[in-house]
Amino acid sequence: MGGEVCAVCGKPLAAREGRVGRGSVYCSAACRQKVYRERQGGSEGLGVQGLIDDIGRRAGRLVPQPPGELYSGVTELATAVARLRRVARTAQDTARDTASSVTPAPVTQTPVTPPPVTELTETDFAALAEHHRREIQAHCYRMTGSYDEAEDLVQETLLRAWRARDGFQGRASARTWLYRIATNTCLDFLRRTARRPQRYEPLPGMDHGDEGAAPDRLTWLQPYPDAEFGEPRPEEAAESRETLELVFLAAIQHLPARQRAALILRDVLGLTAAETAEALETSVASVNSALQRARPALRARLPRERADWRPAEVTPGQQAALDQYMAAVARLDLDAMAALLAEDVVLTMPPNPFWFVGRRALVDFVRVSLDPDSPAFLGHWRSLPARANGQLAVGNYVRRPGTSVYRAQVLDVLRFDADDRIAEITSFEPHLFPAFGLPLRLSDR
Repeated sequence: MGGEVCAVCGKPLAAREGRVGRGSVYCSAACRQKVYRERQGGSEGLGVQGLIDDIGRRAGRLVPQPPGELYSGVTELATAVARLRRVARTAQDTARDTASSVTPAPVTQTPVTPPPVTELTETDFAALAEHHRREIQAHCYRMTGSYDEAEDLVQETLLRAWRARDGFQGRASARTWLYRIATNTCLDFLRRTARRPQRYEPLPGMDHGDEGAAPDRLTWLQPYPDAEFGEPRPEEAAESRETLELVFLAAIQHLPARQRAALILRDVLGLTAAETAEALETSVASVNSALQRARPALRARLPRERADWRPAEVTPGQQAALDQYMAAVARLDLDAMAALLAEDVVLTMPPNPFWFVGRRALVDFVRVSLDPDSPAFLGHWRSLPARANGQLAVGNYVRRPGTSVYRAQVLDVLRFDADDRIAEITSFEPHLFPAFGLPLRLSDR
């Protein structure tokens, strides 16, 4: 193995004893960062032919040895092929222009005219759309709080943009233009659904703990995979990734739709007051007025220690707590699990009506399903780590008595307090496991 060379510059690699992973095939941090930048954004700005050529170059660089280099190259090739596939799908959808609309009767007046003769082809438009897809999807998610709805609204946004492409004169950036269409698409959707956060209600015969501290209930709230957001581009505001945390998402859902849009466009995405006003088809004064109401209302809904809605980085203590949490679940060890919880821990399960406030109530609730002697014993558990909304998360699987397969059961997204104890568990149904790279089944082995 002494003859291995750097995958970027061709220089000999240093001794590799004990080194594993992608870093072992590059001679320096500079070479590794060069490949990282290419992988994250290098091909996103290319046209369709550029994407095809990029895939050809990546395929041509593949070699069977060493295994680490092969794995790295294949992973990057798969990412590029997936991007081209999405471009092709968008081009096909815009060419057909027959996809059903999630907002068939627009409330806002986004200009839509018959497609004129233009130099922008379906594939050119699809490449432009792919370059901005991730951030537009994250924007739709912030507006709605739902991963499934965000995916639908991105498709609707791109179809509206294709139909209204003659209205894009280049006076603003393509990013701002797409944000304007996405915002109006979301506003249409929110006005048609007219949903509002509610308070959880006590359920007969169930001990919820501190019933006076019933949390807010958002039946539509869903988690968002960290991997879907990708690395922020230089033009994005520094806060953009941080404002995907569930505590922020839940708080912002209480704002009226237009206040929510103004705050996201202005404070999260960093658009100017004039750009925000143009996106909302209103005046700068109206935007500033909306922000004056939205900002204090948002702060009032956030935990006191998080009044600036900026989540802290994941700490080693939190990572250790996650590992201990998964191990305790696998051992059915309620005492070890309880030791990881804050005294005032909160558990909610959107869209289900179950909720618990306080360590005792939570442990009492799960005891009947984790105790092998209980008639309601659910089975044995395994867990896999995940990342959702910039937070640590865990996918939990259960093997029911008499079976040999662990099936996806619940995705727990965790929030920690200052002492690295679990302060909040938001449990989601398992249909979104694939979006987090988690399988729906695990074998007994």
